[in-house]
Amino acid sequence: MPEISAGLSPLIRMHPDDNVAVARVTMDPASLPLADGTPLGERIGQGHKVALRDIAEGEPVLKYGQTIGFASRAIRIGSHVHTHNLAMAELDLAHEFCAGAREPDFVPEAERATFLGYRRPDGRVGTRNYLAIVSSVNCSATVARAVAAHFAPATGRLDGFSGVDGIIALTHGGGCAINPHEEGYLYLTRVLAGYATHPNVGAVLMIGLGCETNQISLILKKHRLAEGPLFRTLSIQGTSGTRSSVAAGIRAVEEMLPALDAVRRTPEPVSHLTLALECGGSDGYSGISANPALGYASDLLVRHGGTAVLAETPEIYGAEHLLTRRAATPAVAQKLLDRIAWWRDYAERGKAELNNNPSHGNKAGGLTTILEKSLGAVAKGGASRLNAVYEYAEPIDRTGFVFMDTPGYDPVAVTGQVAGGCNIICFTTGRGSVSGFKPAPSLKLSSNTPLFERMHEDMDVDCGTVVTGLETVEQAGERIFAAILAAASGERTKSETFDYGDNEFVPWQVGAVM
Repeated sequence: MPEISAGLSPLIRMHPDDNVAVARVTMDPASLPLADGTPLGERIGQGHKVALRDIAEGEPVLKYGQTIGFASRAIRIGSHVHTHNLAMAELDLAHEFCAGAREPDFVPEAERATFLGYRRPDGRVGTRNYLAIVSSVNCSATVARAVAAHFAPATGRLDGFSGVDGIIALTHGGGCAINPHEEGYLYLTRVLAGYATHPNVGAVLMIGLGCETNQISLILKKHRLAEGPLFRTLSIQGTSGTRSSVAAGIRAVEEMLPALDAVRRTPEPVSHLTLALECGGSDGYSGISANPALGYASDLLVRHGGTAVLAETPEIYGAEHLLTRRAATPAVAQKLLDRIAWWRDYAERGKAELNNNPSHGNKAGGLTTILEKSLGAVAKGGASRLNAVYEYAEPIDRTGFVFMDTPGYDPVAVTGQVAGGCNIICFTTGRGSVSGFKPAPSLKLSSNTPLFERMHEDMDVDCGTVVTGLETVEQAGERIFAAILAAASGERTKSETFDYGDNEFVPWQVGAVM
């Protein structure tokens, strides 16, 4: 861990009411970190919690000024606070609808930031210019991938098309043996339509087998899509089989490439940016550095007229009361609580619990309960008013700060956000996540500097500077905002530099597979 700034406390106390603090560096018992000179009772790893006073068994443990759990046994001042002495319990949270909702302090239009983007015929603006090969069913995935592989960067077949960011195959494991009247089918068709019409996708080849439940004709009808010069479809059973279909797909792509390549970037207002806010592989610093810094950046985006999309419903569990306070209307607040209720029932049906988080890596990094994780995760949403709540993969049609109901599993969550229209992603991590998420560029923000240095091939922005005192949350947030604008204008993220991001398209499978 880099040395912390001179005169800075080795402990981070997030709120005056907190009875625990987080270690900036690994601390040995010989250290005297507490204000009254009380020595540590044991070694405290970086990112882990230490008791600032005696905490009685059953007493709430407070971080961020909020309850993150209850002492499962008496905890002495200076002791390590973690899974061995901190446990979950049901909380009776007070939901004050709209009490903290405030109109954003918008930047005057003449002073708002711009970026260089691809304007589409429908008026939306992309940050990338991809051709997407979309499979309607798993049975057509082989053909879709073979067509995309024909144009892989190593082949040189796209060398004459500098305006095209790539050919991406969007394949999945479903599309048949599902009930077309239930959630799973609805989510899948929303996702496929959302990617096929995404502003980062300038041309589409949709490939089906021919006999699947998820018929291409039904997708087009349901989502009001139509074939055209830059939207082609292909049926394997109608094209004499696999090899013939691959050849036909290659010809279709070759015919679309010149028109796709002709599109050029133009200066566009930031109001055309829709940012996915995601976190994965979190640690004890995530809610202290990367997440609040991203929250500041998302507030800046909202002030400039853009949209920021928080997601991962199981990872706001226990912190939803902070969002209902910021809801623009009681209906928005109630819709969020309705989604929490749906998740309670969903988890119960699966014989699971919403508090089964954090993961092994989260705990190793200092997180103990889902309440602690959620309170840190919500920080990505800044302080802006919550304008809307969307179901999975619904088209995002409101600007400002909004929420989308998704699982906490990162590829499924981001797939829903991108399907909804997110054209850029900020992904915070304290343990080291490596996802790319084509066709949307993904900036990965590290919560601590050792991670940034150790995984420099994957991390884009170091937020560990907040932990070490080199920057404030606001300064780091300004830096993230600048990185968002640069990436939106075409600067490659780390994952794009190495051409990663082909395997993170994972629509949410809900319901019985028959």
